[in-house]
Formats: sequence, C-alpha cells, structure tokens
Amino acid sequence: QVQLVESGGGLVQAGVSLTLSCAASGSFLSINDMAWYRQAPGKQRDLVATITSGGSTSYADSVKGRFTISRDNAKNTVYLQMNSLNAEDTAVYYCNADIIINKYFWNSRNFWGQGTQVTVSS
Repeated sequence: QVQLVESGGGLVQAGVSLTLSCAASGSFLSINDMAWYRQAPGKQRDLVATITSGGSTSYADSVKGRFTISRDNAKNTVYLQMNSLNAEDTAVYYCNADIIINKYFWNSRNFWGQGTQVTVSS
C-alpha cells in the first residue's frame, strides 16, 4: 500500500518559520501533482499550495509570499516552508498526492496523509 506521512508540525511563536515534510512510501511507479491542505477546527479543508512533477507551483492568496512549496523527487518528498506565521495559520496540515501505481494503470490515485498540527501562538 501507499502511505503519505507528514512531519514537522508543532507549537511556534507568531512571526517565526516552520517547515513541514511529507514522504511517500510503499509500492508505486511515480508521483504526479502534490499539494498541501489545511483545516482549522470547525472549518472546511482548504488548498494551500500545489506543485507538479515538473516543479510548477501555485498558492492560495492567504499564504502567497510567505509559504514555499518544493519537492525532492529522488526522496518522494514534498515540503512546505512557512514564514511569518500568524495565528490564522493554525490548523491541521495535510499532504496530498496523485500517484501512479504501476505501468498497467496510468490513471493516478489520490492519497492523503494523516495530518500534522501547526499551532501559532501570539
């Protein structure tokens, strides 16, 4: 089976930086798009940033200029560098990926990580 495992969350002071990581493991052929989502208590899960297999990126307006998404294809890992954190960034952050399982089925399957908590205190 394929798994996505996030790491790097925690409790931080407002204004500081934090980097999240998400590594894919298991049996698969390749990874297409990867993304980060976040969900605050009582609110919907929102898309934060995306990155294609070729490195093209996009960001939600709320994090544009502060967050940077990147990936290391050799390690099957996606990162989210978060700068100038504020209380509104407090949420559970989820990794998401479209993954090609094998050469016989080229339609990708979508996977979610378990989430990692980011709490920003003032």
